[in-house]
Amino acid sequence: MTTADHEGPPASALQPAARARAVRGLALAARSLEQAAGDLTLAQYRVLAFVAAGAERSSLVAEGLALAKPTVTAAVDGLVERKFIIREAVAGDRRSLRLAVTPAGISALHAAEASMGERLERVLEHARDPEALVRALCDLDDAVADRMQTRMKNRVRT
Repeated sequence: MTTADHEGPPASALQPAARARAVRGLALAARSLEQAAGDLTLAQYRVLAFVAAGAERSSLVAEGLALAKPTVTAAVDGLVERKFIIREAVAGDRRSLRLAVTPAGISALHAAEASMGERLERVLEHARDPEALVRALCDLDDAVADRMQTRMKNRVRT
């Protein structure tokens, strides 16, 4: 199927056919980005980025990224093994460990984002309006972050 097969935006983004196309596009884009992420899986990338943004506990990473704790543990174990993240003791709490990104982890994160950005550029070359697509993707990022914060706030209250 080519871009010409889908001229014009759907009548409503809420129509099932439009949602299905959007989901299909996101799934294919996710796979393309994962291939561009180098040695990192998308799960490892998401965990590394989330920890770099300030999440210090595996439980917060799991909750924030809506991942099962075993999935986060496996991703963190792989990142620790590669020296991208370290686990540190929390002062005054012998049972807790704090996650921190190492300089090698920051380098790996930046390299993955640069490579994935280049892959995105290749996709944008085929978009009718690349700037609008980037704005929409940034809006999606904002919406997902807002949903994540709302979900975490609601769990704290209950």
